[in-house]
Amino acid sequence: MSCSKEDYFYDTGVHKAKYDGTILQYLKSKPVQFDSLVMAIDAAGMNDVFEKENITFFAPGNSCIYKAVKWLNDDLRLNGKDTVSKFTQIKPEVWKEALSLYIFKGTYLLKDVPQIDTLSLKAFPGQGYASYGGRSMNIGVFYNDAGGIKYVGYRQLVLSFIPDFSNPQVGLINAPIATSDIQPTNGVIHALRFSTHSFDFESRRFIASAISAGIGKADE
Repeated sequence: MSCSKEDYFYDTGVHKAKYDGTILQYLKSKPVQFDSLVMAIDAAGMNDVFEKENITFFAPGNSCIYKAVKWLNDDLRLNGKDTVSKFTQIKPEVWKEALSLYIFKGTYLLKDVPQIDTLSLKAFPGQGYASYGGRSMNIGVFYNDAGGIKYVGYRQLVLSFIPDFSNPQVGLINAPIATSDIQPTNGVIHALRFSTHSFDFESRRFIASAISAGIGKADE
C-alpha cells in the first residue's frame, strides 16, 4: 500500500494531516472517536481553549471517557449513592483538572520531541513539559526496533504521567499515541491509543476527584 506525501495514515485508513478548522471542530467531526470527549470539554467549560488558543492536545477517545464514568458509577453504586447519568453532574473543575493533563500551550509535533526509551530512561528520558494546568508531564518519542535492530523502526509519541516528583523516572504511567500530528488551524492533535488508557491516567484519581467535589443531581 502506498500513499502520497500529502496523505496521512489514521489507524487502518488514510487521513489528511491538515484540517481546515479548529481543534474542537475536528473533534466534533469525528463523533465515533470523540463525541464523549466533546461533551466532557463542554462540561468543563473549556470550549474556548479548543477553539481559540494555540495548543497541543493529546486526545483521549470515547472509551477512555466512558470507562472513567462507568468506574465512578460502580464506586457510587457500591457505596449506596446515586449514580451519574449526565456529564454535568460531575463538577466542571473535575473535568477541567483531568483534561488539562492532556493539553500543552504551543504546538509540539512528533519531530519536536526528544527520544524516550521506557526501559532505559537514564539514556533516553524524554522531556518534562508543563501541562495546561501546570502539572509537569513527560513527553517522548519511542523508537521501535525493526529486524532485530534497535531504534530503527517506526516512531511513536508517548505521554507520561509522573506519580512521584521526587522520583520522576519511577512508576511513569505511559499513554502511547495511536495517531500523531493531526494539524487543525489552532494547534495539533495526537490521538491516544484508547484501548490501554484510563482517563486521568489512574481510575482512582478521577473517582476521588469527582466524589470529593460532590456529585450533582441529574435534574439540576
